[in-house]
Amino acid sequence: MNTERIQRMTGLLQHHLNVIELNIDDDSAKHAGHAGAKDGRGHFKLQIYATEFSGLSTLQRHRLIYEVLEGMMQTDIHALSINASEPH
Repeated sequence: MNTERIQRMTGLLQHHLNVIELNIDDDSAKHAGHAGAKDGRGHFKLQIYATEFSGLSTLQRHRLIYEVLEGMMQTDIHALSINASEPH
């Protein structure tokens, strides 16, 4: 597990969004040998609840997350599974 990447992702998301709940799992070990894993970037599973997601479609929520993590998508993240919801 790459805790440094998870900490950076967490910091970016919390800085740019009003995060109510956040969980990031590093699934990189499950993808060892995969073409995207060869360059050192990781596979992550993100579950996030944020007030900004209220009234947004799933696509809009994902786009917002990709905007926040844009720099890391080029250097640290190969695959990102997203579950983004508004708070209950």
